[in-house]
Amino acid sequence: MKYQAVIFDLFGTLIDNFSNQSNMKILSEMASVLSLPSSDFIKLWVESFDLRATGILSTCEANIEYVSKKIGLPVKSTAVKEATRIRFEFTVRSIVPRPHGIEVLSHLKKEGYGIGLISDCSHELPIVWKDTPFAPLIDVPVFSCVVGMKKPDPRIYRMALERLGAEARDCLYIGDGSSQELSGAQKVGMYPVLIRVPHEMNADAYRIDEEEWHGPTISSLSEVLGLLE
Repeated sequence: MKYQAVIFDLFGTLIDNFSNQSNMKILSEMASVLSLPSSDFIKLWVESFDLRATGILSTCEANIEYVSKKIGLPVKSTAVKEATRIRFEFTVRSIVPRPHGIEVLSHLKKEGYGIGLISDCSHELPIVWKDTPFAPLIDVPVFSCVVGMKKPDPRIYRMALERLGAEARDCLYIGDGSSQELSGAQKVGMYPVLIRVPHEMNADAYRIDEEEWHGPTISSLSEVLGLLE
């Protein structure tokens, strides 16, 4: 067996990225509900990603409170509840498996590969994870907001490897290049591969801290199985 385990990113890999347009629309809707200036709210929300992704802002409500204090305007509790609902439902709607994703994961599981996930995410994802079609197929999900660190911190990769019981040299990593994740995986000794699906090539995919990658690339999850041969 060429590899013993495969670790996937989530957004832009197993599911599509948020689009910039849809993300900005949702943030504008939240700002309107909260009666906060849209441009200020969006700017501060985007800038607070690391605080969400590492669990410092552990809820949407906490993030809204943080942003409103930065702006210097109070928000009503009913408005916070509604804005939180808007964001939560947006995230849930986004968790749609890409073509071949479930089939590939099912094949890997059947063949005995360890399957991991490392996702830089906010608190919504761990809450809904058990209800997604990925949950029964992924042995070790690692959520940045739960473990308090994000990619490309080498500790988050090593945590996933340790939980899988796999060595870095025996592990394939598949991701879209956000958060400098591919070079991060490479530095700990994993074999990273960029995935870039055709329908996102010219779209406004929302990628944070995307890296320029000159290593191996695939354009479909179905190609993962060929990498294992």
